[in-house]
Amino acid sequence: MITKTLSAYIANLQYDQLPPAVVDMAKIAVMDWLGSVLAGSRQKPAQIAADMVRKEGGNPQASLIGFDEKFSVSQAALVNGVSSHILEMDDLHKNSILHPAAPIISAAAAMAEYERSSGKDFITAVVAGYETGIRIAEAITPSHYYYWHTTGTCGTFGAAAAAAKIYSLNEEATQHALGSAGTQAAGLWEFLQDGAMSKHLHPGKAAMNGVQSVLLARAGFTGAQKILEGEKGFFKAMASEIDESKAIEDLGEDYRILGNSYKIYPSCRHTHGIVDLGIEMVKEGVKAFDIAKIKVKTYSIAIDIVGNPDPKTPFEAKFSLPYCLARVLLDGDLVLESFDPAVINDPKVWELISICSLDDDYHMDNLYPAKWPSCLEITLKNGQVLRKETSYPKGDPENPASREELKLKFKRLASMAVDESRAERIMNKLGELENLNKINKILI
Repeated sequence: MITKTLSAYIANLQYDQLPPAVVDMAKIAVMDWLGSVLAGSRQKPAQIAADMVRKEGGNPQASLIGFDEKFSVSQAALVNGVSSHILEMDDLHKNSILHPAAPIISAAAAMAEYERSSGKDFITAVVAGYETGIRIAEAITPSHYYYWHTTGTCGTFGAAAAAAKIYSLNEEATQHALGSAGTQAAGLWEFLQDGAMSKHLHPGKAAMNGVQSVLLARAGFTGAQKILEGEKGFFKAMASEIDESKAIEDLGEDYRILGNSYKIYPSCRHTHGIVDLGIEMVKEGVKAFDIAKIKVKTYSIAIDIVGNPDPKTPFEAKFSLPYCLARVLLDGDLVLESFDPAVINDPKVWELISICSLDDDYHMDNLYPAKWPSCLEITLKNGQVLRKETSYPKGDPENPASREELKLKFKRLASMAVDESRAERIMNKLGELENLNKINKILI
């Protein structure tokens, strides 16, 4: 039984079992998540979510990060989950096509603060959540991804696993929690059609639903015992192609968190391979005004998600490969300011978009999602043709960002919400996370 096996793993996982590399990666994931939460808290979707919980009211159990306020543990998980996913800077696991931190760490952090858990307990919960959410997503990827936003669906299981670990649920109660989490798992891609804020809601609700599933299970509330593998369970309902073995193979031996990727650019991950190639070409001397034609080849899911040639809002621009590439060819980089409303309407951007074509490639489809391949071909006005390819965007384990790059990213994002000295202090505490007696001291 897959659900039972995962539940036993979650309930019995101990900090002392974790290899040093896994602990280190969990600490990086927490730092990366917290930077995105702090910066995201200043954005409109997070402000709306925070105002909603203020109006609801709630016991001061856990922090709304970036707001210096406390509400109930499930409300904190919701708002922090929303905040963490807004700027498109949060992590990604490529094989599962899951943004794990946004739902999982949002749930773990709220629950750990509520329970006054130690740093070691928090790290263990994060690992349990990542292993659970990622493995479930791998079992149904990529067919699930066509309609369903994996971060909302599979992230709900990961959030429940992390919260269950914080709460020290036994195997049976954890299984009930996963059952309740799975029946709430949702998140549809339709938001892309109008740039709706639903994408940010998905990890927030996944975190909240995971937390509430655990709170219910602890009180004796039952959930489906075969929520994953059952005849009317998650796998069969949510995907046309399933490999259930991926959910539990090498469990406890091959840690999926070690395959995590970290974003350098504030746009959908499907744009990043081409962004890398564009930056390389600019560094080698390509000038935007010398370009006659741009041709992009990539896997079909990327074109489906980020093929929009006519973005009208900052959010839509983050999901427009033609826009991201045009901005890079003009500026040599892709940063938060690349999506300011004023620069989206830059006529030079639209000139480049007008000469950019996108084509999917059958061979690249076969490589995805183990690889996220892209090819950029630029024809210059003098007739010269330049061509570059990549399979691993910057930030993948095969093409990693350095520790210093990730620290700089954290400080840049965190400083959007707190002063630089506090950002530095928080980062130093995260570096010693396993030594903290109580997780609620991180933000002080």
